Amino acid sequence: MTPIRKYTDQKTSDAKTAWKSIKKELRTFLERPQYEAWFSDLRFVNFDNIAGSLVVSTSDTVKKSQLEDRYKSLIVEKADDVIGGVRNVTILLENEVNDILSGPGTDSPMFSAENIPDPRYTFDTFVVGDNSRFAYGAALAVAENAEKPNLTYSPLFVYGDSGLGKTHLMHAIWHYVKDHYPLLKVLYISSEMFTDEFVKASQTNTFTAFKNKYRNLDLLMIDDIQFIEEKTKTVEEVFHTYNTLYNMGKQLVFSSDRPPKDLNLEDRLKSRLSSGLPVNLQAPAFETKVAILRNKASLQNIPLTDGLLEVIDIIADRIKTNVREMEGALNRVAAFSTLNGEPISKAMAKSILKDIISAKDIQPTPDIIKKKVAKYYEIKPMDIDSKKRARSFSVPRQIAMFLTRELTDLSLPQIGDAFGGKDHTTVLYACEKVSKQMSIDEFYSNIVIELKEQILNHL
Repeated sequence: MTPIRKYTDQKTSDAKTAWKSIKKELRTFLERPQYEAWFSDLRFVNFDNIAGSLVVSTSDTVKKSQLEDRYKSLIVEKADDVIGGVRNVTILLENEVNDILSGPGTDSPMFSAENIPDPRYTFDTFVVGDNSRFAYGAALAVAENAEKPNLTYSPLFVYGDSGLGKTHLMHAIWHYVKDHYPLLKVLYISSEMFTDEFVKASQTNTFTAFKNKYRNLDLLMIDDIQFIEEKTKTVEEVFHTYNTLYNMGKQLVFSSDRPPKDLNLEDRLKSRLSSGLPVNLQAPAFETKVAILRNKASLQNIPLTDGLLEVIDIIADRIKTNVREMEGALNRVAAFSTLNGEPISKAMAKSILKDIISAKDIQPTPDIIKKKVAKYYEIKPMDIDSKKRARSFSVPRQIAMFLTRELTDLSLPQIGDAFGGKDHTTVLYACEKVSKQMSIDEFYSNIVIELKEQILNHL
């Protein structure tokens, strides 16, 4: 095979010329239907050869989501083969290109592809649940007061597991400040890119320019600060940048997968990161996950059919914590539906999402069980959660609790929580009573078995 030409030291115009070679590499690597579906209209926008950041655009939101969730690393790999020095790629919608690349401040050396926050990540598109209410409120307060920061909130330190919305909140702050305070100097950057720029500045005698860039900001946001652990010089530079901005009364925002005290950083920096407002993003509850997925479907103009709503329930039930993974699963189902002209359904989801759903381990949610039992007994699902003691409510309530214990991995306290905050002893009593009644009453037993089959057939 002929060696691929490297464009490491060339300008954006050379990278644009090389884009044809990059697409050719992608076309060779992929099956033709894959390439035609996702890559055929992908076009070059910009290349920052210092940051190693490539910007490309596509025509619609489904394509963008699919490219980001499944093909981003492949684009980086093939682009790096052709251009050289490519470390990341930003995928924009075509209608976002002019707005972002011609917006205020983009002619500054501060601008690069990595610094472009996702236009979808705003406060309006963030679904707030009990797991995120405090973090959302703190981020919004920081954004609203960016012109005159409340130093009680500086630094704002958002932490939690991957895929829970930390980056979404940081991007939302950026968009809010840019919209409401366009004259403020605002920079969002990943810790990895900060490290890369710091190393290059040290190697190329441009450290003064580097310091001027980062120490003259009104708002600095560094994402995933944990990646500077054990990078002694970078840690020291973050420390000095922090001190300079804080002493000037400026706002700082950091994110991490852990609280400051658990990071492997020098004590003086950990102390400063802990001194403002640390907020924890936790895993969302089932209802919040459903709301997030419905919101995402709405943003992508995916019709909220009964089939889609059932699939959303399944995804929310099977993926326990990572919101990004949930959204990726929904994208896969939506993409398959678009490509094949097939309505979204449970059967399709089981086929497409075999890595997270299998016929032998899929479980119904307590809500699905309550709905089926309530429908059979001609009552409302909320009656099952209620404290009504009439037999017309207590019998279906006990059966629903029994079936939830039979068909799910939930503990007794978890089942109690799912049934309106009942005590675990109440759940145990209900399960034992149903089991005993089934052993002596064949008609009653047949009802429970029939309901169990209906629920399993629903999945």
